[in-house]
Amino acid sequence: MTDPHRRLVRSREQQLGLRLAGAGLLGATGAIHLDLYLTGYRSIPTIGVLFLLQVVAAFVLAAAVLVTGNRLAAAAGAGFALSTLGGYLLSVWVGLFGFKEVRTTAGIVAGVAEVAAFAALAVLAAVPAGVPAGVPAAAPADVPADVPAARRQTATRAAAGSPLLARLQAGVPGTGWAIAGVSIVALLVLGISVAGAGGTAPVSAGGALRTAKIHGVTVLTNAKGFTLYWFAPDTSAKSVCNGTCAAYWPPVRGALAAGPGVTAKLGTIKRSDGSSQATYNGHPLYTYIADTNPGQANGNGLNLNGGVWHEVTVTG
Repeated sequence: MTDPHRRLVRSREQQLGLRLAGAGLLGATGAIHLDLYLTGYRSIPTIGVLFLLQVVAAFVLAAAVLVTGNRLAAAAGAGFALSTLGGYLLSVWVGLFGFKEVRTTAGIVAGVAEVAAFAALAVLAAVPAGVPAGVPAAAPADVPADVPAARRQTATRAAAGSPLLARLQAGVPGTGWAIAGVSIVALLVLGISVAGAGGTAPVSAGGALRTAKIHGVTVLTNAKGFTLYWFAPDTSAKSVCNGTCAAYWPPVRGALAAGPGVTAKLGTIKRSDGSSQATYNGHPLYTYIADTNPGQANGNGLNLNGGVWHEVTVTG
């Protein structure tokens, strides 16, 4: 086997590997966002729609890269992965559309997968299609015979038509280092961002409980007017919502006072981390991060994190 032929075979193998890796990583990010969408994000105004669009776009681009191996599809996939990561980082830093993200395992895994997808697809988009490095595009006669005729003609036209096109066909020097640099910076920013993000958003114990009418039902709210919830799997002495669950359903910390119209028994329980959580009629209390304004009850009736969530209703 001649050196040019060997380089061609190696180039094809590398492109296939990048193609499979890039498509697989894009599909993985889509699957993570689909799971998050189905398990709660669909109830968040605007964010839910964006998550659904992200899922569709991720799967479509993954299929395009896998089926065609086209450099344009790879470039689109790389840009999409990086922009998705940017959206996540922005929601962690300052919030998007009134929603501020918290640190979760799913978010971290998705972020790492997006950086890896960008790297694989960017390299695939930058690598010349079919003609290995070291084989002059200007001399198609030197290209091994098994290179498809269409690619030989492309190389000939590129060389004859424009030196710039010929250089682009052969690949842009230094692209690999640029992609590696962007990927490293993206990972560093991701790490710093999630390290500084809160794992939960506990509700302040200050102020008295209140009531409010939401969709014709009188519900219990905290002092700021946010709906309070109870979790079906909990008992009067124990909360089973911990870890990621508590990140999305922040426990109401400490003892609370009863405001006007609140006559039921109030109390507290000790959580697994040793903190105190308020209870109402024996139900540990929570808020929901998808309720971005008072008067919302987006978490009512959701079956998430191992059980059904209910708004706390007030009678009498």
